Amino acid sequence: MVQLTSRDEAMLEWLSVVRMADVEAIRWALSGLAGDHSGSPVSRRKAQQWVARLAGVGLVDRARPNFQDGQVVWATHQAIGRSAPNLYRQTARHEVAVAAASARYLARGYAWYRDRRPGSTQDHQVDGVAVRGERIELVEVELTPKTLHRYKAIHTNHATRMTTTRVTRVVYLCTADAARVVAREADRFIFRTERDRLVTLPVLDARGKWVGDDAGLWGDAPEPAVGDPTVTPELWERVG
Repeated sequence: MVQLTSRDEAMLEWLSVVRMADVEAIRWALSGLAGDHSGSPVSRRKAQQWVARLAGVGLVDRARPNFQDGQVVWATHQAIGRSAPNLYRQTARHEVAVAAASARYLARGYAWYRDRRPGSTQDHQVDGVAVRGERIELVEVELTPKTLHRYKAIHTNHATRMTTTRVTRVVYLCTADAARVVAREADRFIFRTERDRLVTLPVLDARGKWVGDDAGLWGDAPEPAVGDPTVTPELWERVG
């Protein structure tokens, strides 16, 4: 019989949400889901040992796609009842980058949710929602800039959620090029009273690898908005 720890179960639940992650993200998630919220990952050796142990009992699988320097890991059908992700899909690189962002939030003591589904064509689903206490952050990962006409609707939706729900801020984790475009369009479409609650950090390279310093992600977080306490984001698939 397979003996799983509570952290093993939490890790498999996390993989069911993010779908796939590289070993670097595994390092950060293992730290956070063990209750260490200091913002430091476990060693690469410990992460590799965890992957090998669960792969040995058929609960995770791994491969090395062309867009990655190292392995990508996912939970198997035996573990979560879902088929393996398509590593050759156009969005695979983006999904690995979202997992990297999620793992760093877990290491800071946040819970991670998949965002609610869009209710209309004017609505927008962010890449993830990070929650710690009363703080609620909408998280976007941007590897390439979107076409400019899309930002008006997206930023308008961000502003609406910041002013009508308990969302604290919107965080864009980007490549340098994407960060410049996101910030410029936010200046155009988000009113000045809310503009400082949308932040951009150029911490990713074009392959989705985390290459920047995330200190700015934690040091300047604003206090939670007062808002209407009865209005909360509709979230599901919590991890953390």
